[in-house]
Amino acid sequence: MRTILVVDDHPTFRATARALLEAEGFVVVGEAADGESALTEIGRLSPEVVLLDVQLPDIDGFEVASRAAGLDDVPQIVLTSSREASDFGSLIEESGARGFIAKDELSGAAIAALLE
Repeated sequence: MRTILVVDDHPTFRATARALLEAEGFVVVGEAADGESALTEIGRLSPEVVLLDVQLPDIDGFEVASRAAGLDDVPQIVLTSSREASDFGSLIEESGARGFIAKDELSGAAIAALLE
């Protein structure tokens, strides 16, 4: 069982992602609504995985991923968005994230496939 932090500025998406991922065997250890909160929660909770929305109200997911890479206990980052991966060009790869999953394709299996 992997621990996961869900980061998204929409409470409905966070609740949906939590329910879906918990049903598929993940342990959701927390949620965050913006980038600064995400960094705080990553440091506090030490999740193995962070499901990270690209578009956040303060700092974007790419910057959060970059800052998280400098932490002692670096989580595996999976970026997500309602937009397609192609909309972000090389930013996904350059962010150091394990990969990207469109929100409408989110599943535990999709996350697990990126982590293998």
